[in-house]
Amino acid sequence: MGTTIHPSAIVDDGAVLGEDCRVWHFVHISAGARIGARCSFGQNVYVGNDVLIGHDVKIQNNVSVYDAVTLEDEVFCGPSMVFTNVYNPRAAVPRKTEYRRTLVKRGATLGANCTIVCGVTIGAFAFVGAGALVNRDVPDFALMLGVPARQAGWMSRHGERLALPLEGDAEARCPATGERYVLRGGLCSPAEEAR
Repeated sequence: MGTTIHPSAIVDDGAVLGEDCRVWHFVHISAGARIGARCSFGQNVYVGNDVLIGHDVKIQNNVSVYDAVTLEDEVFCGPSMVFTNVYNPRAAVPRKTEYRRTLVKRGATLGANCTIVCGVTIGAFAFVGAGALVNRDVPDFALMLGVPARQAGWMSRHGERLALPLEGDAEARCPATGERYVLRGGLCSPAEEAR
């Protein structure tokens, strides 16, 4: 199919985009960005220079992926969600040398209008609910809700809530796929990875 770039979008010379990407209206991708295959960038998305984006990432309308952000494969960024890269910004104090790196691991979902404070790691297949404010690291498969975000449960790779307690040892199946998950020592993982 090939990559599609809308005529109103700006992709700076030097930016690297993988095959079969979709770049929609009024997107700006900076020169230093490195982007994998089959990614989608909704209307009015901005991607900074020091940004690494994996394969099959979907970034919905009005999201700015600022410098020092890495999105692994299959990350979903909901409409108008927010990344930051300076922890204590002031207009009159230059802090470009103080950027804190943010890592969003494979398969994570960042819901509409959520905010990710810089310097955190969002675990693989974690699910950040709409409007949540994340200011600390998030475990793999964790469901995070609220301001500030607190863990409210566990999610499957399919995006379904698992019937697991927050702590202890337990097992549950994804209601959509039947895949079995194990909770041990405060960590959730698919059963085949828990061995």
